[in-house]
Amino acid sequence: MKLKKEYDCPLHLTMDLIGNKWKPLLLFHLLNGPLRSGVLQKTIPGISNKMFTQTVRELERDQLVSRKVYPVVPPKVEYELTATGKSLESILRDLDTWGKQQMH
Repeated sequence: MKLKKEYDCPLHLTMDLIGNKWKPLLLFHLLNGPLRSGVLQKTIPGISNKMFTQTVRELERDQLVSRKVYPVVPPKVEYELTATGKSLESILRDLDTWGKQQMH
């Protein structure tokens, strides 16, 4: 992946790519495979339609997810992790494990 901005700090790049409230959640829910748009949105309680659309567009722009539109009526849209998105799996699973530990 080539980024237009240059970063002095690798963590700064990472946080720019996945460091908002919704991105890690959407990426995490795609770890088990592609999901239709509506199903993916329902996995994230509290996300508005506008914020869902904005977030998946940013993830697609940054080449972390791919979007496939099927030519059917009504339209079927599916999101899937790219190879770069899949490379975040261990980080996302570690965050999930840490969160589980804090809940107990």
